[in-house]
Amino acid sequence: MKNLLVMKFGGTSMGSAERIKTASKLAHEQLEQRPVVVVVSAMSKITDLLLDTLRRAEGGDSEAVEANLRQLAERHLLAAGELLSGPALDECVNAIEDLVAEFSRIVNGVRLLAEGPPRAIDEAVAIGEQLSALLMAAHLQKKGVRAKAVNAREVIVTDAVFGNATPLMGPTTEKAARVLRPLVNEGVLPVVTGFNGATPDGRPTTLGRGGSDFSASILSAALDAEELWIWTDVDGIMTADPRIVPDPAVLDEVTYREAAELAYNGAKVLHPRTLAPLVERQIPVWSKNSFAPEKPGTKIVPEVKTPPGPRAVTSMAKVALISMEPASAEISGTRLMGRALDALSSTSAELLAITSSSYRQSFCFLVRKEELSRAVEALESSLSLELAHGYLKPIDVDDNVGLLAVVGEGMRGAPGLAGRIFTAISREKVNIIAIAQGSSELTIAIVVAREGLDKAVRAIHSECKMGELARRH
Repeated sequence: MKNLLVMKFGGTSMGSAERIKTASKLAHEQLEQRPVVVVVSAMSKITDLLLDTLRRAEGGDSEAVEANLRQLAERHLLAAGELLSGPALDECVNAIEDLVAEFSRIVNGVRLLAEGPPRAIDEAVAIGEQLSALLMAAHLQKKGVRAKAVNAREVIVTDAVFGNATPLMGPTTEKAARVLRPLVNEGVLPVVTGFNGATPDGRPTTLGRGGSDFSASILSAALDAEELWIWTDVDGIMTADPRIVPDPAVLDEVTYREAAELAYNGAKVLHPRTLAPLVERQIPVWSKNSFAPEKPGTKIVPEVKTPPGPRAVTSMAKVALISMEPASAEISGTRLMGRALDALSSTSAELLAITSSSYRQSFCFLVRKEELSRAVEALESSLSLELAHGYLKPIDVDDNVGLLAVVGEGMRGAPGLAGRIFTAISREKVNIIAIAQGSSELTIAIVVAREGLDKAVRAIHSECKMGELARRH
């Protein structure tokens, strides 16, 4: 669709009546210049509240459930009271109460069953986005903008993997043309819920980690948008986490590949899944700060001219290293690794790094801490025979580690770079436990002792002069 802009507002950008007013103003300003579709997250911390309520219901904690339901209603009713008045407020209050009642109905079903079926969980947690879309659309209407709240369940078609669904782009493109395109053509601003969709037969689904951003990119691709702007609470993509490094800089531009690597390795950037629908159509993405909209942000594009060397360093503290070693050199380490990878794939655990040695045929995987228990359980189950007969040494887990990743298109073929990075870490007396680098040379992933993680990040950022180079370019 010619000149179409998709704008996505995250949880902090929708976190209060004041933030919704700002988001509405930003959308309205763009609507006066070109067609706009808005995608919204739930208000900050609401998804956590919904999930906590469902967990409490599974455990039969009726008192906590009722307290959470009151909190859910009160927060949205308070925002509505600050955003609206008169008949518009009455209509919005009724709609909020209906959605809270719908959530309560699902919660009561979970409480009776003492468990939450995945389909019911997906239907329930998407109500947070429905509430925020309702508030923003109503406020835009009050300001004279023709706006309409749209449930993404009516537009985004997915497979039936509840909790982590994948979009079916063909049917989604058809539905977007049928549901959203007529609204845009009529000058209406659709305010679409992020995070959710539905199977071809209409069963509600959610899109997993980074789901609201993913929704925005899916719709951008389906509508052939000119640009996607993602509004958060940071100035853009930075050379390092400002909570760790004293002098990081905002990068003006990064490539899709750089953004994906940074996100995969812990940076609060767009999840790789979010970028996937945009890459094929080469739709540029802007990461912007709704708390400081005058700042330019970071543009994510197919290619960037960069100087040699890395552009950013990121880290993850909540990780664990799983190490495995055959008890004898006669056992095929390759076969064991294949079995282990197959077992891990069944858990949907994300492998952050993998390394192996040649002679001993030992190997290790780095996973997120929240995925550790199910990853180890799957490995022990799949390799139970080898463990029982001593063909495989007991699986070793080290959760006192951290991951740092050095990322940049300019790292390809840069001689001496790895040596500089490792020397900078060693100067801080930080022990390197494992190293992984892909054939693209875009990223070097390094596992270190947890207590040295922040020191290592600062050392690399300083050694490679990342902040200085970003400000210069």
